Amino acid sequence: MSQKSPLAAYIHIPFCRRRCYYCDFAITVTGDRPLSDNSTMVGDYVNYLQQEIRATSPTNSSLQTIFFGGGTPSVLPVAKLGEILTTIDRYLGIAPNAEISMEIDPGTFNRQQLQEYLNLGVNRFSLGVQTFDEQLLKICGRSHNRQDIFAAIEAIKELNVDNWSLDLITGLPHQTLQQVESSLETAIAIAPKHLSCYDLVLEPVTAFGKQFRPGEQPLPTEENSAAMYGLTQQMLTDNGYQHYEISNYAQPGYQCRHNRVYWQNQSYYGFGMSAASYVDFQRYTRPRTRKDYYSWVEAGSVIDVAATTKCDLLLETLMLGLRLAEGVNLSRIGKEFGEGTIARILSSLQSYLEQNLVEISTVNHEQRLRLVDPQGFLLSNTIITSLFETFDDDS
Repeated sequence: MSQKSPLAAYIHIPFCRRRCYYCDFAITVTGDRPLSDNSTMVGDYVNYLQQEIRATSPTNSSLQTIFFGGGTPSVLPVAKLGEILTTIDRYLGIAPNAEISMEIDPGTFNRQQLQEYLNLGVNRFSLGVQTFDEQLLKICGRSHNRQDIFAAIEAIKELNVDNWSLDLITGLPHQTLQQVESSLETAIAIAPKHLSCYDLVLEPVTAFGKQFRPGEQPLPTEENSAAMYGLTQQMLTDNGYQHYEISNYAQPGYQCRHNRVYWQNQSYYGFGMSAASYVDFQRYTRPRTRKDYYSWVEAGSVIDVAATTKCDLLLETLMLGLRLAEGVNLSRIGKEFGEGTIARILSSLQSYLEQNLVEISTVNHEQRLRLVDPQGFLLSNTIITSLFETFDDDS
């Protein structure tokens, strides 16, 4: 097995004004007061982040995608974001046509700030709206309201930002199908080039995870959650959005290049606390707290992990690739893992093929395996579990 050098980098900015009730990400809550350039907390984090980047072995290829996630990167002072990008360019290189994405939340930036991000080279934004319903925003513990959302969208449109995404969540406590439809209608009217529509996941350590159980009131039933997913798929595809990944929709030419790196199981760098990397067939995640992350960087930014086995690589390729509308390339899997592997995959999925949840097609003389949209996507976890059970003894 051989793996190409990473052409993508994820940068974790942990700072958030507050913790939303569904969030289990590694964050540092800062409160509503804006962070200043002179903040010791911010300065220390950015310094350690740059130290980690400088310690990374460079390659002969520049980065094609960079993604600032969090946390809420838009609470970071612009100058600090510029320092990080300068360090990345100096030590790893940024390609002239690189996609540089940044998560931004309503109420955390203004028109001038957005212009400064553009001046730094950021050319794609992901706006964390989650819902247009005022009451649901409060239920989620979001720091913004409807007014903040539309002020953010106005700034985006005034600056003629072309490539931006809008995030929504379904399956929220007390959320109805009518509320989902209303949010979708509003989003369609706004017409972002990309939409991410996630179903709520209850993580045990979160406020929601401690308070609610899946399928029980006030959460939607399993049937209602499926109806929300189906409604989202129908409304967005009817309005010109390609459903290119389980939770993601894009107008033609606006798929997220960075996230496709993950789904195609390609290598990537991760920098910052809790960030994950996949380099030289090794996956590892950095410490989740600032203190532990700083100690890790001071110790040399090294984690001894086992390389991905061939079976792991196969299952990861299937699990990630089946999230995409085009699915996985069976012909390539046969060349990489043997023709017998294809037979085992198809045997494992026979019942789903018969139920029209999975299908096989031929594209450019190559066989592809994909989940049928939307029914197959809705049962993706069950289908992928069947594949893992088939190859469990090979691990």
